[in-house]
Amino acid sequence: MAKGKMTATQRQYDEENSMSCGSWCEYVLVVVLSSLLLLASLVLVLFWTFYYRKGYSWSEDPAKQFNAHPTLMIAGFISLSGFSMLLYRISRCCRKIYVKLFHMIFHALAIPCVVLGFLAVFESKSFSDPPKPHFYSMHSWMGFVTMGLFVFQFVVGFFSFIILLCCEGATAAFRAALVPVHASFGVTTLMMAVATCLTGLTQKVYHDVGDEYSHFSEEGIIINALAMVLVALGIIVSYAVRRNSLHIPAKVLISERL
Repeated sequence: MAKGKMTATQRQYDEENSMSCGSWCEYVLVVVLSSLLLLASLVLVLFWTFYYRKGYSWSEDPAKQFNAHPTLMIAGFISLSGFSMLLYRISRCCRKIYVKLFHMIFHALAIPCVVLGFLAVFESKSFSDPPKPHFYSMHSWMGFVTMGLFVFQFVVGFFSFIILLCCEGATAAFRAALVPVHASFGVTTLMMAVATCLTGLTQKVYHDVGDEYSHFSEEGIIINALAMVLVALGIIVSYAVRRNSLHIPAKVLISERL
């Protein structure tokens, strides 16, 4: 009887340990894959700009000034925001207050990227000869929605982190109720950013690459690769944010396993 009970207990322990190991492997895979994709998106847009679009400039060269727009928008909306979301969701090596602080810092770093990216495309079109029209395309309309969501998210997060923490005990229930709303809008903002980037890349391809795109030109392949990285990021980061098993508790931290 005791032996049977011990066997059942051992089996239960093995099952729990196996699940924990599986969750840990999933955690490492998601962290590594998403980090590589976030870096790859930035590397690809930089390579595309320097190798095929002749680099960057400002108002003295409107064509090169425009090149700053996709780079800065991907850096802000995708790379920095993506790392911010991953850090908040799956980082358990620091106290929660520090995780929130770094989450806010990454989002704050994205703000100048977005602002400068917007100014780059606005001035580039304004200084072109002849000037090009503004805000007529689906891409620009989606961009405004994405920027609006981003501002809303940052204001809500800042308010929750800074203002409400001043009276932490009294606002605990409200902040807890705000978390799923903030997380859902965060995923929505990321997906909108990915969709906006894809429409922008499509618009850029047909304006600049032209007929060569249908003949599998090198530049077209690079742009397609960048687009696929963005799609993969939308999938993997959304999965990481919504997957409960990736919300690693303190008992499975690396430091406690070594």
